Amino acid sequence: MEPREHHVGFLVFDGMKMLDLSGPAEVFSEAGRFGARYRLSIVSAGGKPVCSSIGLRVPVDADAGDAPAFDTLLVVGGDRLPASPVDPALAAAARNLASRAGRVASICTGAFVLAAAGLLDGRRATTHWQHTALLARVCPTARVEPDAIFVRDGTTYTSAGVTAGIDLALALVEADHGPDLTRGVARSLVVYMQRSGGQSQFSASLQGPAPQTPVLRLVQDAVQADPTADHSLGALAARVRVSPRHLTRMFRDELDTTPMKYVELIRFDRAKALLDAGHNATEAAALSGFPSYESLRRAFARHLGLSPTRYRHRFTTTGAGSRTSPRGA
Repeated sequence: MEPREHHVGFLVFDGMKMLDLSGPAEVFSEAGRFGARYRLSIVSAGGKPVCSSIGLRVPVDADAGDAPAFDTLLVVGGDRLPASPVDPALAAAARNLASRAGRVASICTGAFVLAAAGLLDGRRATTHWQHTALLARVCPTARVEPDAIFVRDGTTYTSAGVTAGIDLALALVEADHGPDLTRGVARSLVVYMQRSGGQSQFSASLQGPAPQTPVLRLVQDAVQADPTADHSLGALAARVRVSPRHLTRMFRDELDTTPMKYVELIRFDRAKALLDAGHNATEAAALSGFPSYESLRRAFARHLGLSPTRYRHRFTTTGAGSRTSPRGA
């Protein structure tokens, strides 16, 4: 029996991220080649065309206020959303469309539109790793998950940055048509059906403001200047002339962590940078202050869920996935 048509609506606005629209749209369109029936529509608050982040004009099919009820509503993101208040008309459009939609999803910073519309209150959610802390502040009742590629809470979905919209769209297709059809879509688009690891593998581990307490800044500067030095709790405390107990209390009160966990994160970020620069895992461990490759491997497993070698292969070069034709071919 032929599947019923599933109407997907995209809510767009001036400054929207183009890939937030085109990535998921390609997934739904490609699914049509494998037997799915998705119809795509683009709407805006006011019904006017919008200008994307790359300057391309995006026509729309309807004013959000006149749009039909969508089976799936996707709200795209844009760079201006975290820094500026959400336009009340945009939030109202999202709220109105969501009230009539079968399920609601946001791509990247589109989560801020859902938050402004009251659609994330009391829900689990995520957004781009650079903005998860801000989302938690502007929507304090939401349970923001900083490392998730996408989060489902009932019929509400939120996704991480930009290309995570493709992951989300694949998950929606799988919910509609099962893994076999979705696997064909993923293979056709040459993307992972489900990528391993969270979005922390793309981010710096030490997010947030620098320590404000002079003693903690001295500790941070010392570890960053030479991560291979002795940075045991006793050595750090002696360096800044406080007791180990007092130093531990200062880290807990201001940074909600311990001195040793903080040292590990600095070394971990240094190791990632070394792997990105082409060093092998053993070299990265030695140059970033880890006592052995095994200790580095354990840190990568804790923070990323993958090994240093897999991280290096994934992020250091695109050359491994390319084929170069002989000269003159």
